[in-house]
Amino acid sequence: MAYASMEDCLKDLEKNGHLVTITEEVDPVLEMAAIHLRMHEAGGPAVLFEKVKGSRFRAVSNIFGTLERSRFIFRNSLPQVEQLIRLKNDPLQVLKHPLSHLSSGWAALKALPLKNPVHAPVTFEQIDIADLPLIQHWPMDGGAFVTLPQVYTEDPDTPGIMKSNLGMYRIQLSGNDYALNKEIGLHYQLHRGIGVHQTKANRKGEPLKVSIFVGGPPAHTVAAVMPLPEGMSEMTFAGVLGGRRFRYQYIDGYCISTDADFVITGEVMPGAVKPEGPFGDHLGYYSLQHDFPVMKVHKVFARKNAIWPFTVVGRPPQEDTSFGQLIHAISGSALQKEIPGLKEVHAVDAAGVHPLLLAIGSERYTPYATTQQPAELLTIAHHILGTGQLSLAKYLFITADDTHQLHTHDIPAFFDYMLQRINWRRDVHFDTCTTLDTLDYSGEGLNTGSKVVFAAYGNPVRKLNTELPAGCSELQGVKSLSLVLPGVIGVRLAAFSGYENAREEMTLLSQQWTAKIKPDETSVALIVVCDDPSFLAAHLNNFLWVSFTRSNPSHDIYGVEEETAHKHWGCRGPLIIDARSKPHHAPAVEKDPVVEERINRLFEKGGSLYGVLQ
Repeated sequence: MAYASMEDCLKDLEKNGHLVTITEEVDPVLEMAAIHLRMHEAGGPAVLFEKVKGSRFRAVSNIFGTLERSRFIFRNSLPQVEQLIRLKNDPLQVLKHPLSHLSSGWAALKALPLKNPVHAPVTFEQIDIADLPLIQHWPMDGGAFVTLPQVYTEDPDTPGIMKSNLGMYRIQLSGNDYALNKEIGLHYQLHRGIGVHQTKANRKGEPLKVSIFVGGPPAHTVAAVMPLPEGMSEMTFAGVLGGRRFRYQYIDGYCISTDADFVITGEVMPGAVKPEGPFGDHLGYYSLQHDFPVMKVHKVFARKNAIWPFTVVGRPPQEDTSFGQLIHAISGSALQKEIPGLKEVHAVDAAGVHPLLLAIGSERYTPYATTQQPAELLTIAHHILGTGQLSLAKYLFITADDTHQLHTHDIPAFFDYMLQRINWRRDVHFDTCTTLDTLDYSGEGLNTGSKVVFAAYGNPVRKLNTELPAGCSELQGVKSLSLVLPGVIGVRLAAFSGYENAREEMTLLSQQWTAKIKPDETSVALIVVCDDPSFLAAHLNNFLWVSFTRSNPSHDIYGVEEETAHKHWGCRGPLIIDARSKPHHAPAVEKDPVVEERINRLFEKGGSLYGVLQ
């Protein structure tokens, strides 16, 4: 179905049992976010908030809460989009089977943005930032944020919609030092198209004009997060996915999506920054306050009966997980076509996406060799770390599977396969003093840290233990430990007290391990030092989240009997990751128990959500 507006989509969702309406007044400070989180965790429907305290506009969340619902929303266009992706990967298919691809040609016509006639009536009224639903999501947030914005900019060198960029970068509407109604914060991270545009504007000494669209057909929201090649307009993708051409006008020199529910226009001046944040973010921690571009608000528009869409991010999985699943379903094997030899790659959502990548590649360089070791895998790994947002990965595990039975989404099986084969003396490759995801505070500073590639190939070199090894109870300084996965144990030492002390603690642990843990036919491959081994072992997602978000490879990886030879680091015994909480880490997001108690009124008998989650 081609939706002309957000309201069209919501009516369709309601008709088909995918939407519930809250008629009671709800506070945008923490309450709306808490309701969303509870609904999403239970796999519930989208939620329409009819009465938002302090605003006359309605709001909606959890639209993309499940992959099933996303597929329902785009049920008529997804097959055509997937076919177009396949044709891009293999254009000869059109020549081989021209008649079967006629529908793709019609779908491609929807990609052309449609400029509304100058004389067409403008369907917006002008409002202020203060009129919007000012939603605060987490207790320590610095103010109200837009969490589903479509941030539009044009290339200062080649202006126009076909060279534009549409991205999703959070927007702070209130709080901190922002002058309400006059200034808002624009947070964008590494490898984002808007940065290229601002760099060009700065060189010209000109302000960068920015239009922020909120709402509109749901295809517009998905287009803002779709990783398209640089220079390709997201508006063309929005047209194909939505089955309806992207419609726009220019007002005061700003591009306006005429299908959006809200539009905020303004300028970012060269060098103009203000403190933005904190904000409870998708790694499950707060991103702290830092200087980011400040946007001078020009005008704010709202269409008649506008609806404000929002989401809540926090420790994954959250609603943005479904975005990733939808992108994967749409793009299919596009990445494998771009990186020769790559069979699968999985950005692990439970670990915050960028901290952990699992990959399966090919190993075809030396089929004549009797010794199996990574060669092509390292070429593929470097290609992965040089590709778009994959370059933000911190840990990359990559292997080759000649049986074709291993899959990156079967995470326990993947780790089992890797840990049986990895040679810690040869297969560990660091990249230090490099860029890191802006939201990852495990490194030395904002955007800075290190990466590591674990590349393993060949026959198993160890059998993994399925019980705690004998002698563990005799290790000095170890307060508790748990078996997490086969070959993986969690160990609790004293709380982290600095890297000098950590080095001494890991040296002692290594020495004791060598002296007291007698190897037999099974062995430990990985030791994760953490604050709570029982929490680490309770669920796979806990292991993934703690191990890979709370460690910086260059600073927090150690090993039993470690050694450095010709600049290459390795270890003879188990690898050790120090994943304890550290003073420079950001605090984890946590729900407010008072707010949780307060929203129970909606789920109890007589409330709008009574029985919805039963």
